[in-house]
Amino acid sequence: MTTPFIGEIQLFGFNFAPRGWAFCNGALLPIQQNSALFSLLGTEYGGDGHTTFQFPNFAARAACSQGTGIGLTPRVAGDTFGEAAVTLTLTQMPSHTHAFTVYNQNDPSKRAASPSTGNSLASPTSSSPFASGAEPDAQFAPAMIGPAGGSQAHENQQPYLAVNFSIALAGEYPSFGG
Repeated sequence: MTTPFIGEIQLFGFNFAPRGWAFCNGALLPIQQNSALFSLLGTEYGGDGHTTFQFPNFAARAACSQGTGIGLTPRVAGDTFGEAAVTLTLTQMPSHTHAFTVYNQNDPSKRAASPSTGNSLASPTSSSPFASGAEPDAQFAPAMIGPAGGSQAHENQQPYLAVNFSIALAGEYPSFGG
């Protein structure tokens, strides 16, 4: 492996940081013991800037470039944003409908506990939620199916692969300019 630049961030696919590297987990470090790294990072990711500074924190996060893009909000190095879980409201979902058809199956031999060709789940009777005397293969009223979920949040994370972001603690000091 080549000599890294101090402060270089790389991904590693194992559960430890190699020698001379540390996990990008938001750890607070003393400036006095890490002056070269502090001169590059400053307090971009946290710390008081007098005695401590902080590593970037990629624990349970995804990397993002800084800057702006068409239709996107501006991003600055060190920003954290996004939500791990989101509760959708009716105003956030596009208007749509679902047809729901019940198949009247009076032959008990063709009733099944799960959907299968030629079978049905139940027969409309007065003790079931179906209307008595329903026509075979009749469609339910549009209001039969409505919002569900009980206002519970759903996971909102990007697809991920278990790798660790690590930052170089030692190596070459990057040169600035041409």
